Amino acid sequence: MIMINVLVVDDSAFMRKMISDFLNSDPSIQVIGKARNGKEAIEKNEELKPDVITLDVEMPVINGIDALKSIMSNAPTPTIMLSSTTKEGAETTIEAMELGAFDFIAKPSGSISLDIHKVTEDLITKVKLAAKMKVSKLSSLPTVRKRERTVQMGELSSSSSENGAKKSLVAIGTSTGGPKALQEVLTVLPENFPLPILVVQHMPRGFTKSLSQRLNTLSNIAVKEAEDGDFLQKGTAYIAPGGKHLTIKRMGTSFVIKLDDSDQVNGHRPSVDKMFESISDYKMKVIAVILTGMGSDGTNGLLQLKNNNETVAIAESEQTSIVYGMPKSAIQTNKVDFVLNVEDIAPAIIDIV
Repeated sequence: MIMINVLVVDDSAFMRKMISDFLNSDPSIQVIGKARNGKEAIEKNEELKPDVITLDVEMPVINGIDALKSIMSNAPTPTIMLSSTTKEGAETTIEAMELGAFDFIAKPSGSISLDIHKVTEDLITKVKLAAKMKVSKLSSLPTVRKRERTVQMGELSSSSSENGAKKSLVAIGTSTGGPKALQEVLTVLPENFPLPILVVQHMPRGFTKSLSQRLNTLSNIAVKEAEDGDFLQKGTAYIAPGGKHLTIKRMGTSFVIKLDDSDQVNGHRPSVDKMFESISDYKMKVIAVILTGMGSDGTNGLLQLKNNNETVAIAESEQTSIVYGMPKSAIQTNKVDFVLNVEDIAPAIIDIV
C-alpha cells in the first residue's frame, strides 16, 4: 500500500492532535509532521515534502493565507484549508481557493472544535483526493478586477433573448475546484449577457455568500447568493446558498427562485440534480454545464433535461478539472455535447447563445 504523507498545521495543540489521530486512523494515511504556525508550515513542507498539507486559516506569526502563498510559490503541495465559518473565515477561505488551495473543511464550531470528529470522513476523503492531484492544476488565478471582455455580444439574434418565444437560461453545477472554475467562466461573460445563470456549488452554509461577493467584484455580470423569491434576470448569476436546494417556479410570464431545505440528494444540499430536474419541468432552452467536482451529482438531472428540454450540455475536460468525477460521470451518459477546457467554456456558452 502506498502511504499518503500529511503535514498537519494548526496553532491549537488540541486540534493538531485530534486531526492527526483522525487521519492516522485510516490505514493509507500517516501524519509525518505537525506545525504550530505558518512559518513552521513553510519550513516543514520543504523539509518533509508531504503529499498533502492540512492548513489552519487563522494562525500567529504567519497566517494560513501567507503560508499558502509561500508554499504554492516555492514548494507547491496540495493543501486543504481548515476554516471557521465566520464571515472573515469564509472570505479568507475563498481567497485561499484562488491562491491554489485544493479544497477546504469548515470546522464545526470555531477555531477549537471539540466536535471536529463530525468532519473526519470528509477530511479523509479530501486528503485522498488531494494526494492524487497534479500540482500544476493548482496554480493561482490572476485576481484581476473586471476582466476585459474577450467576446462581444453584438451578433446575438433576437430569438435568443428573454423576449424570444421560449425562455432560456444557463445552469452550472460544480464541487471540488469549483470556486476557481467559476471564476474562469463567470468573469469572461460580458455585461450584456442575455440570460440568467443558476449555479450550484457544493459548499457549507456561510461560504457561498463570500464566494458570490468575490465573484461579483471580478465579473462584468452581476453575481449574488440566491434568495427565495428572486426573479430571474438576464446577466445575473444566482449561486445556491449552502444548505439550501435551488429550484425555479413560474410566476406569470417570469420565473422565480425557490429555495428549500428538504432532504439531501445523493448526499448534497444544494444538489445539481435537484436544480436540473426543477428546470426540466418547464419547456425552456437550457445550456447545462458540469464543472470539476467529486462524485456524480448532475448526471441524473442532465438526463432529465436532455429528455424534456432543448438542452446543450457542456462538461469540463479531465485536463483542467481539479477532480474529474462529476464531468466524467456526465460524459459517460453520451449526452454531453462539448467537452472543453475550463478557459474555453465561457466563449462556448456565448457562441451557443
